Amino acid sequence: MITSFTHSTIWVLDQAAAKKFYSEKLGLEVREELKTDTFSWLTVGAPGQPDVQLVLMEPGRPAHDPETEKQIRDLIAKGALGGGVFGTDDCRKTYEQLSANGVVFLQEPAERPYGVEAIFRDDSGSWFSLTERRPYDESKSFAG
Repeated sequence: MITSFTHSTIWVLDQAAAKKFYSEKLGLEVREELKTDTFSWLTVGAPGQPDVQLVLMEPGRPAHDPETEKQIRDLIAKGALGGGVFGTDDCRKTYEQLSANGVVFLQEPAERPYGVEAIFRDDSGSWFSLTERRPYDESKSFAG
């Protein structure tokens, strides 16, 4: 029986650069770092959320053949991959803080039906939503 979801992978072009971006610019904690001759494992996570870790992984062996690795790297670099949603209590304030840290935003904070959202890109090219969620209002649901 599955009991939890603990890790999710974010594909990066350079693990060392990604470590600096995610820890120094975004303020995430480095959780695990393991290097062997053939493999490098690096995870980060949001302070106060110890049960979820983001695996910052470079494409390549053992999971990918050289052609697939190149295709994934090309998709990352052109910004074709989205990594998910980072939550915040105050999107506009966090936008200002992250912008001051050098994070590049594709969209400034804007009102959305689900809250306030800004879109940023990591140092590899992947994009993420920074979202301040509103409580769910069933009357505004798209279901019909």
